[in-house]
Amino acid sequence: MNIINQKTGWIEVICGSMFSGKTEELIRRIRRAEYARQPLLVFKPALDDRYDANNIVSHSQMQAPSVPISAPGEIYGYLKDGVKIVAIDEAQFFDASIVDVCNDLADKGYRVIVAGLDQDYTGKPFGSMPQLMAVAEYVTKNLAICVKCGNPANRTQRTVHQDVQILVGSTEAYEARCRNCHEVLE
Repeated sequence: MNIINQKTGWIEVICGSMFSGKTEELIRRIRRAEYARQPLLVFKPALDDRYDANNIVSHSQMQAPSVPISAPGEIYGYLKDGVKIVAIDEAQFFDASIVDVCNDLADKGYRVIVAGLDQDYTGKPFGSMPQLMAVAEYVTKNLAICVKCGNPANRTQRTVHQDVQILVGSTEAYEARCRNCHEVLE
C-alpha cells in the first residue's frame, strides 16, 4: 500500500467470493490501525446476524466489535472528533447510497475500508460493489479455493434453492467455486 498524505481520505475495497477471507482481511486492517492508535469505527448491516448481532465475524471466527446499521447514512450519527478510519463489512447488503456516503467520508479526510461480495450467487455484479470498486483508490480481490476442483475460486455457489438475491448464510447455503465449476441453480 502506498503512503498517502494524511490530510487526504481514500477508499479501500476488499472484495471476492464467499470464503475468500474478506472479513479476515478487514479485521487485519482494523487491528493494524488499533496498534497504530488510529481511532476508528466499524459498521455492519443489521440484517447480517449470522454469527453475532453486534460484531463482524469471519467464517473462521475472527471478530471485531461493530455497530449494526440499517442504512449507510446512519454512519454520520456515530462520527466523533478524532476518528480517522471508517470500516464497513458486507457492503453489498446496503443500498446505492453506500457509494455516496463512502465518497463523502473520503472527501472529508477519512480512510474508508469496505469489504463485500463483488458477485452474487449467479455470478453477476452484486449491489453497489462495482461502483465502490470503480471509485476506490485501492481494490484487493481475494480468491477462495474451489471445493470441487481446488482451483482459485472467484464465485459463490448457492447450494439451496431460493429465488432471492439476498440470502444471508454460510456453509449451509454456499460454497466457493471456480468459474468452471460454478452453476446457477434454476
